[in-house]
Amino acid sequence: MSHPLDTDAGSELFSSYEAELKLVQADLNQKLDQIPDLHGEPRKAAVSQAERAIEEANELLDQMRLEKQNIPSATRTKVNQRFRNHESDVDRAKQKLRTLADDRSALFGSRYSDNPNDVQLEQRQQLLSGTDRLDRSSQRLKASQALANETEAIGASTLADLHRQRETIQHTGDVLLESEGYVDRSVKTLRGMARRMATNRIITICIITVLVLLIIAVIVSKFR
Repeated sequence: MSHPLDTDAGSELFSSYEAELKLVQADLNQKLDQIPDLHGEPRKAAVSQAERAIEEANELLDQMRLEKQNIPSATRTKVNQRFRNHESDVDRAKQKLRTLADDRSALFGSRYSDNPNDVQLEQRQQLLSGTDRLDRSSQRLKASQALANETEAIGASTLADLHRQRETIQHTGDVLLESEGYVDRSVKTLRGMARRMATNRIITICIITVLVLLIIAVIVSKFR
């Protein structure tokens, strides 16, 4: 049987599907226990209800199969074991329902006959076979639709992530261009400061030279 629900071992969404599956399984097991005591139309109605419950259980298993891929690998082993247990439970329920549905004398009541020449028996067999094939096709179609929806959601999420990354790259490029403009202006400012410093140095040297020449001239004029 399945393990108790352990929300620490899987995502919240997986645990939600698992809890819903447990309710479906409980309802399914109750129906399977009631079918052996029923005959005729009530039995057929109960079999149909059990088949719908199995379809719902399969849909939940498909959702859980997709969701468990998003669970971290550190806890996925325990989740996989729980998932396999649920699959086994549903498979056993399918086999039990198939056995109950094959009991045609109970299913059709006193109208059932084992005579191979009975036209009604052949028609019933064909109807049951066609219904079974239709149910399997419906289940595969629902599983494919669920997978397509999941793939579409993943694709939309990926596109949204790419769009955000593109905006981030564009913003980074704008920042780099703006920073480059600041660097260019800084370089120009530094060059201007360097030119002014060089000019001031030349002016200072010229002033000092003139002062030295004036001092020499004053000294020379005093000794004449």
